[in-house]
Amino acid sequence: MASRNVTLALPEELLRRLKILAARQDTSISALLTATLSDLADQEEGYAEARDAMIGDMERGYDLGTRGRISWTRDSLHER
Repeated sequence: MASRNVTLALPEELLRRLKILAARQDTSISALLTATLSDLADQEEGYAEARDAMIGDMERGYDLGTRGRISWTRDSLHER
């Protein structure tokens, strides 16, 4: 996959912490950010797919096994 450079402004303290984290994991800040942003994009895409699937289910409706007939009354459901 081709890469492009981007300029990113980070607070000094965060940059220091990221350098330490990258060193502990024997990787680079760029690799850490790439992995984290990739996970974020994957989660968002997964959410969008799940949302679209659920909306499709709701539009089609669910088979509740009643064959369109209601065999109960409101009062019978609320008997005490």
